[in-house]
This record gives sequence, C-alpha cells and structure tokens, in this order.
Amino acid sequence: MKIQKAEKTALLFGATGLVGNYCLKELLESPLYSTIKVFNRRKMEINHPKIKEYLVDFNDIETYADWIVGDDVFCCLGTTRKKAGSKEAFSKVDYTYVLELAKIAAKNRANQFLLVSSMGADKDSMIFYSQVKGKIEDAIQNLEYWSVHIFRPSLLLGNRNETRMGEGLAMAASRLFNLITDRIAPQYSAIRAEQVAVGMLKAAQRVDNGVFIYESDEIQKM
Repeated sequence: MKIQKAEKTALLFGATGLVGNYCLKELLESPLYSTIKVFNRRKMEINHPKIKEYLVDFNDIETYADWIVGDDVFCCLGTTRKKAGSKEAFSKVDYTYVLELAKIAAKNRANQFLLVSSMGADKDSMIFYSQVKGKIEDAIQNLEYWSVHIFRPSLLLGNRNETRMGEGLAMAASRLFNLITDRIAPQYSAIRAEQVAVGMLKAAQRVDNGVFIYESDEIQKM
C-alpha cells in the first residue's frame, strides 16, 4: 500500500467537537492536505475551498460509503454518558459509530486511522467509560490499515461549544494540579486539545507500518 506524503485527502469525523475543531484548523493550514472531507450530523458555519462537507446519519453510515474515500482518517467522535443519556447510547457513539465508519474507510483502502481515545482505556476496566474506549481501540487494530495511531489524552483543556458539569471546575483545578504532576507524574497532567490535534497531524506523516499508541505525556512532547 502506497503512503502519500502530499496532496492527501483527509477524512475528518467529529469536527464540531473540542479536538476535532482544532484538528480541522490544523488540516486547513497544512500544505500536505489538498482536500478535507468533513462528516457531520449538523452543518458547520465555515467555508473553505479545501473543505467538502457531508451531512450524515451515523445510524445509517453505510449509506454514505461512497463518500468515505481518502488517505488518512481522523476520528474525533466522542461523547459522555451524561450527554448521551445512557450507557447504551454512549457505547453507540464511542464504539458502534466509530467501528462502522472505520470498517468502511478500511474497505475503501484508506491508509491510516487516527483515533482519539482516552487515558486509562482498557477493555477489561471496571470503569465503563474506559472499558468502551479499550474495546474500540482493540477493534480498530484488527482492521486492515497500513497504520493505526491511538491517542490517549488525559483531561482536555480548551474552549468547548457546550459546558459539561464539573469540567470547568476541573480545568481550573488542573492548572494547580499540573504544577505537581508535570514533574512527578506527567502522564496525568491535563493537556490542551490543540496539542492532541497537532500530534495527530504529525503522526499521520509517519510512513512506518503498525499500531502506535500515544499516552498523554507523549502527545505533549510531540
């Protein structure tokens, strides 16, 4: 499988989210990507000659298979159990939607899949959130991609379109917490969403084959 180094087509899922929004900005500024296919449930208020926007129903993603064709897949889809409303609804977004679109892109011969997961992702975890994240990581690794890049950020900092209860307080406290963890346990330090997006674009330029997992402190170094 030939890996393109320039004039690539990026497939971006979750562009309206925190990391996805920064990822879109980085892709727009990158000379390596000539086309950015953005897949959303609702229309964005942005126009750019590099962007091709597709409004899709993720419950019927197979219907849009002919559109999901490109080089690098940037998957920033994700929600919370509170926002989703139930465990089942959360799993549907973070596992089912992600896996189905990943299968389609792989079938259409996309080269790389870049996934935003979470610190502590483990399919055997007692924590439901971490368990789901671990399961989707395992599932993606079994698909036929030249390379898979998994990002496990800790608490994400940045301006969200919506407010999550307790998260604003946690982000404020994280500044003090980071003063301690940066030296003692950097993997737990809060990370800016923009850093994750930058790390994703850098990882996408690798040409080596395999599965690569980036913990939060590694992402910050990128």
